[in-house]
This record gives sequence, structure tokens and C-alpha cells, in this order.
Amino acid sequence: MAEFPRILLVTRNLPPLLGGMERLNWHMAEQLGKEAEVRIVAPNASSAPPGITLRGVLARPTSRFLLSAGWSALQEALRWRPHIVLAGSGLTAPIAWLAARSSGARAAVYLHGLDIGLRHPLYRWGWLPFIRRMDLVVSNSEATRRMAIERGVDAGRIRLLHPGVEPPPTAEPHAPSDGAFRATYGLALGPILLSVGRLTERKGLREFVRDVFPLIARDEPEVQLVVVGDSASDALVARSQSKQSILHEAARHGLEARIHFVGTIVERAELSRAYFSAAVHVFPVREISGDPEGFGMVAIEAAAHGLPTVAYATGGVVDAVKEGTSGYLVPPHDATKFAEAVCKSLHARLPAQPMHRFALRFAWPTFGASLRDALGVADNDAPPKTTSG
Repeated sequence: MAEFPRILLVTRNLPPLLGGMERLNWHMAEQLGKEAEVRIVAPNASSAPPGITLRGVLARPTSRFLLSAGWSALQEALRWRPHIVLAGSGLTAPIAWLAARSSGARAAVYLHGLDIGLRHPLYRWGWLPFIRRMDLVVSNSEATRRMAIERGVDAGRIRLLHPGVEPPPTAEPHAPSDGAFRATYGLALGPILLSVGRLTERKGLREFVRDVFPLIARDEPEVQLVVVGDSASDALVARSQSKQSILHEAARHGLEARIHFVGTIVERAELSRAYFSAAVHVFPVREISGDPEGFGMVAIEAAAHGLPTVAYATGGVVDAVKEGTSGYLVPPHDATKFAEAVCKSLHARLPAQPMHRFALRFAWPTFGASLRDALGVADNDAPPKTTSG
């Protein structure tokens, strides 16, 4: 009988931290656990899927996390002898590579975009060499794959695997008239534009309110913007935007009463209500050199709820929005085109079922099967060990 595969995952990004990387790492461990024994090295407060062992380490500052995670991963690798050591992002790639080589395991990393696109000299000197030496590099989008190749990663070692999505608890059709959500947050009856995500410079919400929202409001006098999310206090490099700066831009156009910040919504059922209540999901990601948008999981989540997305066509976002099916892509920073696409969506809504079918291609079980295949652990076949360097 084949040996049951053992996988050691090293990551800084797990719940209760909020964000796409955190959800992805949690589901990555969950899905790998279906065909392998999984252990995780992660910050002390992290939560792991049921049945998976987590070894907690110090989380802050980042230098202390890297040192404590590196020591713990090395101990686990030497004692447990995993077949694969997987870095949950480029940040932990050096740790995964060293732990793998110390124990004869394979080394792999999942790249999210910023972790390969970061231009800081220290990162390029201390991290990129390890990413280039990985036995397997999994990229979350075609844009991330291209960046990895540009930075010297062998194209033959890269596998493209988009992040997954959790479909809504019911196949309920898109229902923008959900009065309960509006009542909970004191919203008016006008159409809701929904923004979901942390308030960072890259997400571009302030620029959307300054340049795009007034154009939409001119065409749709009752339109309102609901913002789910907060400042990026736990991000390593992301620069935050404040609520005050966003409201300041709205006030210049007399639209501050149309902006509703509801904070972070943790409960998935409540977030589903937000998606079902909205008319359009807006994703005005800015094209910033050295700070790419790796994918755009929220666009897939919106599609799973039958909610169209309008987004700037930058980075991995182009993989997350299917033009004319799950929404519309417009040229980066073109405020007029963005406003036109939103108004088009409001006036002639895209059918929900094709969006839902598109989103189901990204369901977590599908993601898990592809990831296990990429790592060579499907059907309980443990991958051969290697000591190549």
C-alpha cells in the first residue's frame, strides 16, 4: 500500500486574519487534507481546518515570525519527514525551501501576485532566489505566472491554479430587493453598488468615489455605495486608505450621504445577503507598478451570487471576470468607461445563471483536486522524495 502523503504548510496568512490569502491558505490545507496528512506552521492565533495539526509561532514583528517559523518548520521537517513542504506565499518560500532540502522533501510555493511583484531590493535579494529554486511554483493567475517568468522562474515549474470560491448556501437567484439587509444597515431603496475588500491604495476606492461615482450618480440619482471592509492593518506592505479621505472626496460632490461603510462582515451568510442585495459589484483596482492585483476572488464570489462585477482590466483581475458573462472589464484608470459599464449593468442586468455556472468552475473542491494533482498527491500516491538542489 502506498504511503499516505505528508505535507507541511508554512504560512503567515490564516484566519482570523481577513483577506483572500487567508481564505485561500485555510482551504488549501482543508483540501490537501482530503488526500494527505497535513501539518501547519503559522502564527499562534491562527485557526486550522478540523483534523489538521497547527504549530503556532510568534507573529510579530515579521522578522520574529520568519525566525520562529523557520526554526519550527525545520524541526517539523527533520522529525516528521514530510514529502512536500509548501509555502503559503512567497514570504515563506525561503523557509519552505530550507526545510524541504534538510529533509529530502519537495519544495513548493503558492504565489499570489504581490509576493513575486514586490520591487524592494531586500526582497529581490533574499526571497526571489528561493522562489526560483522551488520544485513547483503555483500561480494564482496568468498575470502572476508572467511575473514569475520575468523574474527568472522556470516556466516548466509553474502551474496556473486560480483560487477557489465558496458558493452561497442556497442557489437563490440574485435578489437586489432584499429588504432585511437594507434595514439592518439603514440603506435607502436606490440601487446598491457594492465594494468588498480592504481599504488599500491598490483597491482604489477613494479614486472611484472621486472620479467615477459622481458620473454614475448623475445618471442614477438614487444610487448608493456600500463598502464592506476596513483598513489593511495586518498587511505587510499595502498602504491603506482611510474612510475620512474617501468621504472627503464624496463631500466635494455632495455625495457623502450616499456612501455607507458597514465594516468587515465575517459571517458568510451575512456577506451573501450583501451580495444578493446589490445591483453591481465594483472593483476599481488601480494599476500600480510593484503592487499588482494577483487575482480577484471577490469577483468570483459576486458571480456565485449572480452579481455582475465592473472592474479595471489589470493584473489577475482579467482572469476573475468573464467579459459579458460575469461583468465588464474596462481600461485601467478610465473613469468614464467604468461609469458607463456600471450604468449599463444597472439598466440591462446580465442573467444570473451563466454567472453562477462560471463561478462554480472555481469551487473549492475543484481547486483542491487541481492542487493535489499539481503536487502529485492525488489518489494517495506519495510523491518521490528528491535531494536535488
